[in-house]
Amino acid sequence: MYPRFVSYYLLLILMSILITSCQNRPKEVLKRKKMEQIMYEVYVAEATIENDYRNFDSSEKKEAYINQVFKMNGVTQSQWDTSLSWYSDRIDLYLRMNDSVKSRLKREQSILDTEIAQINIQNNDMGEAVYSASYIPKNFSFRSLDIQRDRLRFRIDSTEISENIKDSVFSFDYSVLGVNPSSVYTLTSLITLVYSDTTIYNPKKITENITYSTSIAKYINNDTLKQIFGYIQLENPTGINPNIQLYNISMSNK
Repeated sequence: MYPRFVSYYLLLILMSILITSCQNRPKEVLKRKKMEQIMYEVYVAEATIENDYRNFDSSEKKEAYINQVFKMNGVTQSQWDTSLSWYSDRIDLYLRMNDSVKSRLKREQSILDTEIAQINIQNNDMGEAVYSASYIPKNFSFRSLDIQRDRLRFRIDSTEISENIKDSVFSFDYSVLGVNPSSVYTLTSLITLVYSDTTIYNPKKITENITYSTSIAKYINNDTLKQIFGYIQLENPTGINPNIQLYNISMSNK
């Protein structure tokens, strides 16, 4: 009985120390959950900087990018430094937090790798680089291997607009993966909106791995949308497959 009592007593002491340690966290030190979130985003930002050295070719640009992470999370550089110092002094806690963040990064990378593999499989099954009228695939892969134009093209007529798009304001959206701003190829899109008496052209130059969106209105100045023509086009003179992926392509309500 006595050894068991001692073990129980020591456990209580340990729990008390841990609770006291948490309670003694200064107000200026970020809570653990918040700290882990910012650690995750800082790791991602640092990886982006390391792999995009052309856009982050100075210490000022790198610092501004990291500071943007802090700003988006509502913290200052001083809060981050203070919190990092406080958690670093408690090395066991810091290592557990760091392991948690790295595990999350690995999970996110695994999910991304799976999505890219699925996109490649779907694109290989589709077979054609230029799609028939009125068909917009969810994913698309550019496979330009020579001096040529490779493009995704679609057309939506008035019947489809009336039947499939209910809101008066909607958008054409797509996300991009694999774009390198320093490459010699050009990637552009053009959405043409044909109204009864007016035609509107919405060109975009695609230079970043982000989500692009073009807002579309069914009605403008008592004029009605009749057709939508669109394409996303790669012009590639290099003879090297750039392996650019488009995903989450959709015509969605705002």
